[in-house]
Amino acid sequence: MTEDDILSEFRAADALLEGHFLLSSGRHSAHYLQCARLLMNPERAARIAVAMIQKIPREIRSEIGCVVSPAMGGVIIGHEAARALGVDALFVERPEGSFELRRGFALEKGTKVLMVEDVVTTGLSSREAIKAIETEGGDVVAAASVVDRSAGTADLPVPFFPLIQLNFPTYAPDELPPELQRSEAVKPGSRKVAV
Repeated sequence: MTEDDILSEFRAADALLEGHFLLSSGRHSAHYLQCARLLMNPERAARIAVAMIQKIPREIRSEIGCVVSPAMGGVIIGHEAARALGVDALFVERPEGSFELRRGFALEKGTKVLMVEDVVTTGLSSREAIKAIETEGGDVVAAASVVDRSAGTADLPVPFFPLIQLNFPTYAPDELPPELQRSEAVKPGSRKVAV
């Protein structure tokens, strides 16, 4: 898939939003990618996952034994990525503020894991998920996401393979441009943000 193909998929799903948004990272943006809408159609989710997996070099793909995603945003794309690879899909969640495996999920020590996210903005959630996976015995060999909006600054401790890089500007609360200062921020994501 080309970048135009991917953006067409976002537009077809009404998943590329414009306004004033408060991101899970605590930063503000005039653009929001609602990956849940993008992935709500199973056929589209499968196409996106296959295209994302194809970005990962074959030698890395061949060693992946499991896909683990952070809940909530990474669950669907992680499941579809696992289907494309022919491996199991697990997810970590934050019942008490930090990621952990629950629901009977377990990793055999040394299992080669691909960590899959929907959108990476700062990389904080990805790093936290990777740490949790390693704590549970997994060996994270790579990370992948549908979108990298970090402008290449995510600084993950493993090779990172985003399907697309979109560099919409983001702003700290004290550096909002005038057009965002004039409107209230909407929080469309799944995670609470300290304001």
